[in-house]
Amino acid sequence: TPLTVATLKHDEATRKNIPTAEFQSVMRQDEQRPVRVEYTRNAGGLADEKQQRNADLDPQLVWRGKDQQDWSSLVVHAPPLYIQEKVHPKVLIDDLRRQSDLHPSPTGRGAGGEGAFEQPDLFADFNGLPDTNAKTEFYQHDAHWANRMILGDSLQVMASLAEREGLRGKVQCIYFDPPYGIKFNSNFQWSTTSRDVKDGNTEHITREPEQVKAFRDTWRDGIHSYLTYLRDRLTVARDLLTESGSIFVQIGDENVHRVRAVMDEVFGEANLCAQLTVVKTASQSAELIAGTADYVLWFAKDRSVTKFRPPLSAKGLEADKSNVYRWVRQADGSARQLTFEERASGTTANVYRQDNLTSQRPPGNFPVTVSGRTFGSGKGYWKTGELGMSRLLKASRIQPAANSLTYVRFLDDFKAQTIGNVWTDTGTGSFTDEKVYVVQSGTKLVQRCLLMATDPGDLVLDPTCGSGTTAYVAEQWGRRWITLDTSRVALALARARIMGARYPYYLLADSRDGQIKEAEVTRSAPSSSVTRGNIRHGFVYERVPHITLKSIANNAEIDVIWDKWQETLEPLRAQLNATLGRTVSRHARAGGHPEGGRKSWIPACAGMTNCWYGKNGKSPARPPPNGRMPRNNCT
Repeated sequence: TPLTVATLKHDEATRKNIPTAEFQSVMRQDEQRPVRVEYTRNAGGLADEKQQRNADLDPQLVWRGKDQQDWSSLVVHAPPLYIQEKVHPKVLIDDLRRQSDLHPSPTGRGAGGEGAFEQPDLFADFNGLPDTNAKTEFYQHDAHWANRMILGDSLQVMASLAEREGLRGKVQCIYFDPPYGIKFNSNFQWSTTSRDVKDGNTEHITREPEQVKAFRDTWRDGIHSYLTYLRDRLTVARDLLTESGSIFVQIGDENVHRVRAVMDEVFGEANLCAQLTVVKTASQSAELIAGTADYVLWFAKDRSVTKFRPPLSAKGLEADKSNVYRWVRQADGSARQLTFEERASGTTANVYRQDNLTSQRPPGNFPVTVSGRTFGSGKGYWKTGELGMSRLLKASRIQPAANSLTYVRFLDDFKAQTIGNVWTDTGTGSFTDEKVYVVQSGTKLVQRCLLMATDPGDLVLDPTCGSGTTAYVAEQWGRRWITLDTSRVALALARARIMGARYPYYLLADSRDGQIKEAEVTRSAPSSSVTRGNIRHGFVYERVPHITLKSIANNAEIDVIWDKWQETLEPLRAQLNATLGRTVSRHARAGGHPEGGRKSWIPACAGMTNCWYGKNGKSPARPPPNGRMPRNNCT
């Protein structure tokens, strides 16, 4: 089978035709001049909210120079952005294969000897512009989408993306990992080959003049400059977000309280989604209590319409901090409590909890008889009607308590759980990430944030590229991305990391293989619709079955299967009761079903009990709630 190489394209997305560096000389003078972009202070729909506050009681974060800045709007001079290099892996591969086909080696394993073929055209254009003239008609045509790495100050670059390239209101998610403080070693890395950056060491001062100027200008007034730096960039970043967009700001404990106050001011207190606590490895240099956590502040542009995909994790007994899952359904249908050893081993088979079966809303005010005892719903109502209650009884999902009935909820009914605002597992992924940058975000942390707030095909922006983790994760999960940095070192490291990345293979939902797999997962007929490989349709995802009280109560198949096996098992049960009643009546239960272990029953019942439990002497721990009742092996 010949090897085929395909590439995924964001066909529905476009970007403005911007100049390459070689076309800078043919640009009009007005296009070369920076565009003045004005951002009104305290704008963004927060004016009404602030008018309702009592200015005398409203706490505010004030720093040196803030009042003077608020007298006028934030003005950013947005320069044109030039393309320095285009990298298209599919073009590289196709050119190499084409040359290999033209000049095969004697062994048939590739190109011939040295100089056998000419250099591939690595600079071929793939913008999709209408004609040749359009190449110099900048900002007037829509070109094919291309992910981008941009060298420059994040404030000016973001303003240019919004004003010149029409990305205002187009970014779905921004992951912002600013310097945690104003130390030099938390801002810049001076070499691509060394991550050892020490504050105050003159040998580790960057050789890049842009960075020296940025460090000098940004932190001239210490923490006051830091807060101004953040507020300005958050203001411009908010302008780029869609109405359903989100921004995640990763920060340490040194300034998390200040940064949150600034974000409250820019985005509004009502748009705070969560403050996430992210566990990391402990600092060995701490004089007092070691810091074991960083923080991620998640704000939405508009919390009421923000895009949110709940993160889930596998559920096990280790997550049961309240020890509510402490019962086990045994093979003969009886129940016992979990032992300490079983809980420590993490077993989940047939583990359940007794859950509430009543609510404050009707229907459900009727008596229920279980094992000869009659129970009422008390001051409330049963969560289901009489028909649903009968199905719960048939599925062995009802267990009497002291004076009431409880619902049997198995741990395996839903093998996933939602994740709260304390993330203890994201630090583990950092150990497997290859470290290339002095301050490198963990892949697992960024991945969870992006998967929560975006879908395949959405646009992600990172104003502080660093090691390129945001772009790396966005590329893996089919998101479009733009990443920025003032450091050539950072962009060089990020470029090498992304170009050399190897990702798992995912099935597209909009593909024939994806349709077949989707049908297999959902147990349905495969779709016959035409596929186009559109990544916006997403991937084929694993499913986690979710068995609920309602799904059991509404399952009519339980009645059909119950009636079928009732005809077979009822005469056998009557025969068992009759035999036991004549011989050892003390083993008879009030409900008519024999009690005690099978070993205590008389040999006369051995054949009948084998028919009841099956030839292997085992009984299903519980009838599955989908209606498949225990099968009988009698013939």
